[in-house]
Amino acid sequence: MNHIKLLFFATIRDRAGSKTMEMDIPAAMTIQGLKEKLGADYPNLKESMKSVLITINREYAFDEAVVPANAEIGMFPPVSGG
Repeated sequence: MNHIKLLFFATIRDRAGSKTMEMDIPAAMTIQGLKEKLGADYPNLKESMKSVLITINREYAFDEAVVPANAEIGMFPPVSGG
C-alpha cells in the first residue's frame, strides 16, 4: 500500500468539505483508479472526478499515470480563460 496526501482546491474543496485528506492506496493504482475510488467512496466528489485536473507532486498527470508512494496529489476543477 502507498500512503498519499490529497489536496483539494476551489469547488472540489467545497464538495470534499476539507482542504486535505490522507489515504492508503494499492501500490499500482493509477490516477484513473484513484478518481474512481474517490467517486465511489465520496459521492459528493463523483461528478467532479469526470473533469478534474490532477497533479502528482506539483506536475500535471494523466489518467494512466501510476501514483507513487508518499505522493502529494492536487485536484483542481477545470479552468477556463479568456
